[in-house]
Amino acid sequence: MSVIRCVEELEALYGQPGDASLVKEVDWITPHYRQLIEASPFFVLATSGPEGLDCSPRGDRPGSLVRIADDRTLMLPDRRGNNRVDSLRNIVRDPRVALLFLIPGSGTTLRANGRAHLETDPDLLASFAVEGQAPRSVIVFGVETIYFQCARAVLRAALWDPDSRVPPGSLPSPGRILAALSAERVGGESYDREWPERARSSMW
Repeated sequence: MSVIRCVEELEALYGQPGDASLVKEVDWITPHYRQLIEASPFFVLATSGPEGLDCSPRGDRPGSLVRIADDRTLMLPDRRGNNRVDSLRNIVRDPRVALLFLIPGSGTTLRANGRAHLETDPDLLASFAVEGQAPRSVIVFGVETIYFQCARAVLRAALWDPDSRVPPGSLPSPGRILAALSAERVGGESYDREWPERARSSMW
């Protein structure tokens, strides 16, 4: 097995990036990048902490998902989830954060790297309320670098192609997974049956 052990070996294998790959990277939210962010209902949040790395999906209605405070600052409300707070725990201890925005129907994705902290100002939280529910914290993200990613990965995956969708019934359900991992103590058919109403009543 041949293992690449240094950057020089890596660059010899791949060569240098072209101009288009470099000129697109800036340290501020351009008008075009603003349009991409505002159109996105979904991003992936990557964080780092003493226990290792974490990658968390974040989704909401466009306009509620993220607020552009200025051309170098994003505000990301922390909507209800599983209460593990893995990402938030990491941000408190290591502010380095990466974001990947996806837009349904578009092959273009948007990547941003920077540093973040958590805010709990009551007025700020209230300004992000949806259906009367305010988040418990807001991630304030300072952009250090931002750029769009080409569409090859989305096109290869046929991500938005209806014909590529996997039938939900062909996959193990969350209830089945939990039951298998807990010797039937947690999960099961009741978990799956109650999930839609539980999600509906606790969305925000």
